[in-house]
Amino acid sequence: MSTLPDPQDITRLRVAVGRLHRRLAQRASGELTFAQISALVVVEKYGPIRQGELAARENVAAPSMTRTVSGLIQAGLVRKIPDPEDGRSCHIVVTPAARTLLEKVRSERTAMLTERAARLGSEQYATLVAALPVLEQLAEEDDGTSRFREARVREPRA
Repeated sequence: MSTLPDPQDITRLRVAVGRLHRRLAQRASGELTFAQISALVVVEKYGPIRQGELAARENVAAPSMTRTVSGLIQAGLVRKIPDPEDGRSCHIVVTPAARTLLEKVRSERTAMLTERAARLGSEQYATLVAALPVLEQLAEEDDGTSRFREARVREPRA
């Protein structure tokens, strides 16, 4: 980029993304926190996963992840299984109840976005779709603050 981004445009983007995020987060089902839903998604995608790797992927401290996982275990959404390579360790996996819950949350959030997108004009919708690759890039870009290290990355199970 040859010029610096306009601070007012960046502020508008931050506010819009933040408001949309809050509305989507409010669509979480039941008594689960945003952190719990987020951890469930990571366990579903990368599990079985060690709790330390989960904490790193979520960019939170180990004690915070311990509390999050404990709540998920109590809710019957994850369980611990022995690590086949290290008997002193365990992996976390989602339960069928978690898969059902995540599908419900995804459906609710998709429905909300679908309703809002349906109210856009065709040009506005085309602009939104054209912006998706850029938004995806911004969302996936590593800002250097993550505790997660590439050396610990495992590809999702097939």
